[in-house]
Amino acid sequence: MAKLLYAFSTSLDGFIAGPGGDMSWLTPHLGPDPVVDELIPRIGALLVGRRTYGGDDPHRGTEGEGKAFGGGWAGPQFVLTHRPAAPAPDVTFVSDLREAVGKAKEAAGDKYVNVLGADIARQCLEAGLLDEILALPVPVLLGDGVRMFDRPGGEPVELELLRPHWYRVR
Repeated sequence: MAKLLYAFSTSLDGFIAGPGGDMSWLTPHLGPDPVVDELIPRIGALLVGRRTYGGDDPHRGTEGEGKAFGGGWAGPQFVLTHRPAAPAPDVTFVSDLREAVGKAKEAAGDKYVNVLGADIARQCLEAGLLDEILALPVPVLLGDGVRMFDRPGGEPVELELLRPHWYRVR
């Protein structure tokens, strides 16, 4: 059965996006990455937040075509939202978290469902649905933006190291 994975690039100070969700900071750091190259064929579906789906991204404009990872991946995407966008191939808009996770896991088969978006990842974690986390550090300090995980007043989350930068949620 599919596992839910939150895989993301992060600045060394813990931001996955700049102020306002700006992803342009990542563009100079894109390129061959053996971890990403190994991960992409293991992804069977995406679970995406609405802001991430239509956000400011280095590959903005391809979201309606299902082209994640700069066009290196294509397949079913499940966008968690109360504001559906225009229909797009392989994109399903769902308003309930558990329903979205269930549909994404079914579509992924025995591969990963990759979570895109910090808020969706937080919701999955709080609901006990997130299985693994892969944090890909990028050698830059942003100083401000969207944190990879933000839960003010929340309890610590215990993780088990599976391999460098890859963790199982306990």
